Amino acid sequence: MATIADVARLAGVSSSTVSYVLSGKRPISGATRARVERAIKDLGFSPHAGARALATNRTNVLGLVVPLRALEANSATVMEVVTGVLTAAREHGDDVLVITDEDVEDVHRLAGGSRVDALILMDIERQDPRLPVLAALRQPSILIGVPSDTQGLSCVDLDFAAAGRLAVRHLVEHGHRSIALLGAGQAAISRDANYAVRIIDGFRAEAGRLGVRNTVVPCEESYPQAAAAVARARAEVEDVTALVVHNESALPGVLDALARDGLRVPQDVSVVAVSPARLAAHLAVPLSVIDIPSVEIGRTAVAMAVDRQDRTRAVETRLLAPTLIEHGSCAAPA
Repeated sequence: MATIADVARLAGVSSSTVSYVLSGKRPISGATRARVERAIKDLGFSPHAGARALATNRTNVLGLVVPLRALEANSATVMEVVTGVLTAAREHGDDVLVITDEDVEDVHRLAGGSRVDALILMDIERQDPRLPVLAALRQPSILIGVPSDTQGLSCVDLDFAAAGRLAVRHLVEHGHRSIALLGAGQAAISRDANYAVRIIDGFRAEAGRLGVRNTVVPCEESYPQAAAAVARARAEVEDVTALVVHNESALPGVLDALARDGLRVPQDVSVVAVSPARLAAHLAVPLSVIDIPSVEIGRTAVAMAVDRQDRTRAVETRLLAPTLIEHGSCAAPA
């Protein structure tokens, strides 16, 4: 196995020069750097990760906190976000250490001992108990989700409030005046999961502004629970003619419940899904969808984390604007 000394000998430089090329701690001329890099390639030299970390004060590891509750509630969307994080980290030459606990101590333990260069936290609540500990960490932290107070925090997510408003406007443009939002599961809403409550805020605000009769019903993913949510929505608002469904796992059950009630999409009821676009595209009835760009969100979180490791950058919140893709599941009320 080649060593730094072997690289130095082949390149005709000192071992310290090779170390400086690897660490970037001192400026090296272009010609010398090229000789060293050529020697590294010819010898197949790979610096030991631990030595590289000592030399650069970097581990080239990102910490990703994905609570199990998020995987259980929104597995498809969450796994797309994780895919975005993993692929972007690989492109940056970083590994990803994943933990699935949500306790404050778990976050502190992950960041302690210089195990990771940055933290990415998912499943953020409005008053998330994990957030106060982030201020004491030396590593930058990126939140996938937006808490009530973002002071001192960097966040990225879909603008779910805008998604709720967009869904209402789209249906009103088709002539609907009675709309129900079948939202996330009751557990997510009760603990103020940011994605679950922000879309409700936007939906209710826009419905109120436009004078639309509306209701919000928590929707679980099983077929019987989805059917119960549809029945409740139809009971709570007279002559419901349109549904907004913000639970991709419940979409098959919702469509089945409508079919069992003899309701056709879009002839009898219009449906808009808020979901990653590819998930809504494989349903029995193609649904118009407000896309959750999950992979892009994960990739953006990594870019923000990497960007804040080498220089001081101001905190920021990046909310991705929602886009609606029409697949013909919305029409004028019968």
